[in-house]
Amino acid sequence: MIELSDFLYGKLEFPQIFAELLETGAVKRLSGIHQSGAIFLVNPDICHSRLEHTIGVTMLIKKMGGSELEQIAGLLHDVSHTAFSHVGDYVFDHVDEDYHEKVFAEVIYRSEIPDVLLKYGYNVNQILYGTFDILEQPLPLLCADRLDYTLRDAVHGGIISRQSAREFLSAVVLSDGKIAVTKDDQVKWINEVFEKLNNEVFKLPLHLYANGKMAELIRSFLKKGLLKESDMFKTDTLLLNKIRTTFEGYEAIKSIKQLRGFAEFIRYGAVPKIKSRTLKALLV
Repeated sequence: MIELSDFLYGKLEFPQIFAELLETGAVKRLSGIHQSGAIFLVNPDICHSRLEHTIGVTMLIKKMGGSELEQIAGLLHDVSHTAFSHVGDYVFDHVDEDYHEKVFAEVIYRSEIPDVLLKYGYNVNQILYGTFDILEQPLPLLCADRLDYTLRDAVHGGIISRQSAREFLSAVVLSDGKIAVTKDDQVKWINEVFEKLNNEVFKLPLHLYANGKMAELIRSFLKKGLLKESDMFKTDTLLLNKIRTTFEGYEAIKSIKQLRGFAEFIRYGAVPKIKSRTLKALLV
């Protein structure tokens, strides 16, 4: 058994398969991927990792009574995110922010994950082609993935407190296999938090600048042959280090941190087009 701990869900024990999955290179890499992309370069307070999110999703699925297989799917669902998370979508022009979904199977097959799954009686195809209603739902419904990043990103973004996030979780239940909320005021609360998160964190000009300029830089280096697409599957630090090996890259990263050309970029630059999102949580 392995005990996992999180500020939203407390402590929970998981079987050995989770310990071994967490030791695979593909999952460990997520500890070096910032959940919010390059925002940490201009706002150091927002620096949580994508691994924290995937562990949170796994714990939430377990708390909701999801199967072990769905918990595994929760842990693995983001292994194909590039360095700087959704910056990869802006680099490769994926307006639906789904680049990681397109390469998910390839990343899984190239990892140690299929062997670990097989060791414990699972098949990788169960992850690739399974239906997991707690983990994923289309907008505007709640699901474990959407709920965890909403609460986690909102706490780190200073929109809500940890205590209010925990209070909301006490009103969450499973209804017909989907996540729902038992209190009308909490339904209104989570819908408003989701809207604030989108407007005050995801679409904040400062944050759009950081992610947009990073995407612009990476795209330029790919065209010049200074980076390869495979470099996008390093950690943020390793990719930054490779960019900084050139004087141009070193100066470009420093420029982002110092907000050079901020106003001009927001007015005329390739500002990321953030996917439109609304939430309408179910009340039961």
